[in-house]
Amino acid sequence: MYRRLEMTLRARLSGAGGPQAADPARPADPDAGRPFDLLRWFSIVSFVAVFVFSVAFASILSHFLKQEILQRDAILTSQFVHSLAEVQIRSASLVTEATIGQILDARVELARLGVETGAADSVRSQFYDHLRALPDALLATVFAPDRKILWSTNPELVGRIDLGNDELEQALAAQVMVSTEYDANELPKKREQQFRREPARFFVENYIPLVGPNGEVTAVVEIYKEPLSLEQTIRRGQMLVWVSVAIGAAFLYFALSRIIRRADTLLKEQQRRLVEAEALCAIGEMSSAVAHGIRNPLASIRTSAELALDGDLDSTRKNAADIIAQVDRLGRWVRDLLVFSRPVAGEIQTLALDALVEECLRQFAPQFERGRIACEFVRPAVPPPPVLGNWALATQALASVVSNAIEAMPQGGELRLELKPEPRRRRVALVVADSGTGMSAAQAELAFKPFYTTKRKGLGLGMALAKRIMERFGGSVSLHSREGEGTRVTLDFGVA
Repeated sequence: MYRRLEMTLRARLSGAGGPQAADPARPADPDAGRPFDLLRWFSIVSFVAVFVFSVAFASILSHFLKQEILQRDAILTSQFVHSLAEVQIRSASLVTEATIGQILDARVELARLGVETGAADSVRSQFYDHLRALPDALLATVFAPDRKILWSTNPELVGRIDLGNDELEQALAAQVMVSTEYDANELPKKREQQFRREPARFFVENYIPLVGPNGEVTAVVEIYKEPLSLEQTIRRGQMLVWVSVAIGAAFLYFALSRIIRRADTLLKEQQRRLVEAEALCAIGEMSSAVAHGIRNPLASIRTSAELALDGDLDSTRKNAADIIAQVDRLGRWVRDLLVFSRPVAGEIQTLALDALVEECLRQFAPQFERGRIACEFVRPAVPPPPVLGNWALATQALASVVSNAIEAMPQGGELRLELKPEPRRRRVALVVADSGTGMSAAQAELAFKPFYTTKRKGLGLGMALAKRIMERFGGSVSLHSREGEGTRVTLDFGVA
């Protein structure tokens, strides 16, 4: 018996054996009755979450690292060009305030600037030589404010006018350096990108404006670079980022897995102890109820048997009848125990609830008459729709409620049964109200607990079994009661 109760409680705590577990009228659900595997789901969800977060974090950090390095290289290139221009002007010992941007344009009147032709040619030549010698440079070009190419490492570009170049226009208008990164496999279609050699992975385009004495842009230096050394640095940095994130993600995942594995073990151990405790509690309650119920009948049987030994024929017959009555009482208790211990099974059918109520009331008619109970069955104006249930089981649930109502009115009273269709909820409620002694709030709260009863001749299984039956149909049962005001029980059925 203990093993059977333990298996039943374990199945209920694990999610199996519920009211609809043995429903043959419903399609089989592969997940029905399957316990929730905390460890498996945590492993899947945490792995996906850690993986997605790690990839996103590493991607953002790698992109930021690359952009910062390239931006720093572009700034250094701009500073180098400006320093080179300033050094060239100083080395020429010019007495005027002419800038190198003005000198680079051969179309400018040098006499107006107060610069000798030889000095200007020397400044141009040295400046261009330094640009030509820039490391990692694919192409170097000098633009005039009118977009004409004054000089380039590719002589074929000299003299052209480059219109529609957004980066060049931005450098001319904003007087700030403009830097753009390109993938070598997706070269943009620009006229000035005529390299002597093709870049391997990516290259950077820098537009560096040279400003005149009045703050106007006098020339723009364009430099295409393939930073091979920076590429290796970027790749090492990105690899370091990905490796660090991967190690951190793995450590985080395994640390969390270790914690949740430990928690899962503790939960299973506590669940096992809870099952054992509930099984022992159920056995204790059942033993107490059975012992309490059997003690009086056994004492009565023993007393009747002793009197039958010494009494006359009439007394013996009376005592024998008493023995039979007490044995029948014990038999009913044993039958109730067997019924409650078996799973509630039965095919779900479509029921006419009003016909079921009428049939049940006909069976209780003699008890109503003996107990001086006035019974009233109130039907709705419109016949209620058919409901889901099983005729035998639904009759048993209603019989348990009506039987309790009769016992709650030992001096007679009124019993009212009413059908209340609820179309919005697709339910039909059967309300059973009596004018009996009622129950306190504490008693009403324990009314559906097995083996709890306030009656001397009961085991306390009727309402618990009615609750199981109603849940078997996808319905429910509720109870409202007050001492001295009677009890109202509502059986809630689903519409077919």
